[in-house]
Amino acid sequence: MPAWTDGAPFWALFAFFFAVVLVRTQATYWLARFAATWSAGSSDEGDGDAGHRGADDRGMARRRPRWVLRAGAWLQRVSAGPGMRAIERWGLLAVPASFLATGTKTAVNGAAGLLRMPFGRYTAAMVIGCLIHATIYATVGWAAWAAALSAATGSAWGAAVLGVLAVAVVVVLIRALVRARRRSGVR
Repeated sequence: MPAWTDGAPFWALFAFFFAVVLVRTQATYWLARFAATWSAGSSDEGDGDAGHRGADDRGMARRRPRWVLRAGAWLQRVSAGPGMRAIERWGLLAVPASFLATGTKTAVNGAAGLLRMPFGRYTAAMVIGCLIHATIYATVGWAAWAAALSAATGSAWGAAVLGVLAVAVVVVLIRALVRARRRSGVR
């Protein structure tokens, strides 16, 4: 925990959390949008001349880095994921609502990028979500997190539990990546 947060005024915590979540969600949106656009070999400006585009796409496919092609294949596999389902069901309201539940911001904001949700509408909805997020974390959220962390690290057992949990998360992520690579045949 940064030392400046101890006893910091509400407005300072609010501004800090707002800035962090704004940057994070914009990065998620743009990374997903970039990967979807580049892996598909299309642009946001429209289709253009189909005959001309076909030749360019073949040339682009050869010049694309492997990670972009892998990201494109991954995006095709997860296109029915929870973020996509939320946006398909709730539309633009899914974006600010994703800030209310833990673990949904990345899925929904990434899906918004994949679906190439219009930037102006997305940003307006995202700013509302950022305001919600900053309010929660600057009040009860931050206090609960600080209390839980200091209670857990205040003892040797608490620190050990946090260490074991961190190792378990890393192991689960590595196993999931290995399984996904084996299924897709990527080496």
